[in-house]
Amino acid sequence: MITLSAVKKNYSSDVAIGPVDLQIPSGGVTALVGPNGAGKSTLLTMIGRLLGMDSGAIEIAGYDVSRTSSKDLAKIVSVLRQENHFVTRLTVRQLVSFGRFPHSKGRLTVADEEAISRSIDFLDLGELENRYLDQLSGGQRQRAYVAMVLAQDTDYVLLDEPLNNLDMKHSAQMMQMLHRAAQELGRTIVVVLHDINFAGHYADHICAVKDGVVTEFGTPEVIMTDEVLSRVFDTPVQVIEGPRGPLAVYY
Repeated sequence: MITLSAVKKNYSSDVAIGPVDLQIPSGGVTALVGPNGAGKSTLLTMIGRLLGMDSGAIEIAGYDVSRTSSKDLAKIVSVLRQENHFVTRLTVRQLVSFGRFPHSKGRLTVADEEAISRSIDFLDLGELENRYLDQLSGGQRQRAYVAMVLAQDTDYVLLDEPLNNLDMKHSAQMMQMLHRAAQELGRTIVVVLHDINFAGHYADHICAVKDGVVTEFGTPEVIMTDEVLSRVFDTPVQVIEGPRGPLAVYY
């Protein structure tokens, strides 16, 4: 479980995140949704200790994020930010191998190589593992970064907008793979999403963030309603029953 207690981040006298009290259950996919600038990515990066908080406490699986050593925290939680720009020319396999650094410290063992191969196969990248990143499509490259995070072999995985720059087909494929990772690999995946319909279809829980605070938390059945989504996004939303579940329509 991930627990946030009175977490707050101040940017200026009129821009702040929190205070946030939140419990994200273990297992499955939890989607952070909300308007632009609501604070979704800030919350995610504070959970992963990539950004400090001004007050409050965050625990992951009982470990205090502020007090746990970096080497120990890297074996509990892995984080993928939006900014994935490697200037060095890397192959897919070389990139994914970075995920093993908390375990190998740069000296890959047979067990590390097996973990790398498992992640590459899980993300269906076997035929591309010797290709350079700049030879891949945007969707293939994004899958390679997610494979790197999964290779870190942590119970908790934080992904900041993994659908960024992906078209509809590749976004659906990515969400299917993340859902599989949660179910088949037993991971707890927390993901920032802009598309509420992807959250409604693939997430087990949805956390709505607005003006720096959590306004709603629940299953898709609870969140995917006209009233809740209209309130969260400050625009009229109608939820209709689609062929595979509820769909939000903006008008």
